[in-house]
Amino acid sequence: MTATQESKSTAPVVLGLESELGKRRSEWTIDDLTDLFASRNIRILSLMHVGGDGWLKTLDFVPRSVEHLTDIIQGGERADGSNIFPGTGIPVVASDIVLRPRVESAFLDPFSSLPTLVLMCGHAARDGTPLPQSPDTILRRACDLLKRETGTELVALGEVEYFLGKRRDENDIYGADDRGYHATSPFVFGEGLRRKALSLLADIGVAVKYGHSEVGYIEAEEVDGVIWEQHEIELALSPLPDAAEGVLLTQWVLRNLAHQNGMRCSTGPMMAEGHAGNGLHFHFAPMKDGVPLAIKEPNGELSEAARWLIGGLVQMGGALMAFGNRVSDSFVRLKQGKEAPNAIVWGEFDRLALIRLPVVTMDDDGCVVGSPTIEFRLPDGSVLPHLLLAGAALAMLYGRDTVGLNDLLERTSTTFKGEPSEDPPRVPRNFVEIADAVESYRDTLELGGTFPDGLIDLIVARLRS
Repeated sequence: MTATQESKSTAPVVLGLESELGKRRSEWTIDDLTDLFASRNIRILSLMHVGGDGWLKTLDFVPRSVEHLTDIIQGGERADGSNIFPGTGIPVVASDIVLRPRVESAFLDPFSSLPTLVLMCGHAARDGTPLPQSPDTILRRACDLLKRETGTELVALGEVEYFLGKRRDENDIYGADDRGYHATSPFVFGEGLRRKALSLLADIGVAVKYGHSEVGYIEAEEVDGVIWEQHEIELALSPLPDAAEGVLLTQWVLRNLAHQNGMRCSTGPMMAEGHAGNGLHFHFAPMKDGVPLAIKEPNGELSEAARWLIGGLVQMGGALMAFGNRVSDSFVRLKQGKEAPNAIVWGEFDRLALIRLPVVTMDDDGCVVGSPTIEFRLPDGSVLPHLLLAGAALAMLYGRDTVGLNDLLERTSTTFKGEPSEDPPRVPRNFVEIADAVESYRDTLELGGTFPDGLIDLIVARLRS
């Protein structure tokens, strides 16, 4: 990034509990939360965490006293790991694990009928060490390994695409198949729900960038009379654990709002064959010592960090489909190619590439007003974000150690028109091919114990079944 292209910095807006407590999240204490409990007359403390199936789970308490509340926040609570992470090697005869709350993650549940404070949790084993099978542990270990090996960190954002469905009525006269991109009310019915979601996400501490209606629109069929309308919420760049959690909380907010409004919400990769599906693209930006690193050098060449990440994703993208493309409809979305990648290529601006470098927005003075990113376009709405992002961090390490990396990047690049320099390999087209790819990169996924012993075996077995 040149001197005239440095990003402008602005003070972040203070929202939600940060405003009420008068502190940034990183400065919150247990005393802050116990005081909040009393001042707000909060009744329920809910510990929320991510299970092995990728869904959010909750454990609810009615604290009897300040001491009881403090004990829960400090020590967490035990749970049955064999049910939360089935098949991962946690025996039923010794299945106790511990939920470990994070004070800085607190938010007020906007959907609870009783005043409820939520704390996001990681997982610990019986001896107090991070639980190897936990998606939170896996991702944090991958981040630590990347930083330790390279001095580099990754931040990321997810583009959460979703369909809202409702029964057609006499007011629904504007929609047209796959013609909804950036449409506004009254030409879309989900605008109000989307704006409510953006506001709630900001309040609960999920960093958001923007929202808009997407291209997908599916007219009602006579069978069920439901019209489907596609929208997107793009989050803001955050450390990988926050980015993964942000995706799951966004989907949680959207499903709750849809339920409240008598609608259906789907993040699945396909609603109807021949129509646009739900991708869940991730944008990455490398950082060092808290400072964003350039994606491209002043001479137009890729920076070292960008070469590592792109080279790693080009090679390991097929294996990462185990975490990012997990249902049969994932292959339908990729096969029909509606802005979904099929070939393992990368390029600037190319929406059909596996990896693309989006345009960087600048003001009239040449200052960057949006962070340059590397976009990974393969994942869809079936993603397990923690495991996908852990795999991306490990892919960056693999790219760094790739012999002939420059030749690889040249072979897999596209022209501006999106045409590969030679016939590129395709992405896997079935679960068996994904399993083969996972086994090919097993050593990288298990580096430093990131993915624990046996988990890759379980993932491969599930793919082959």
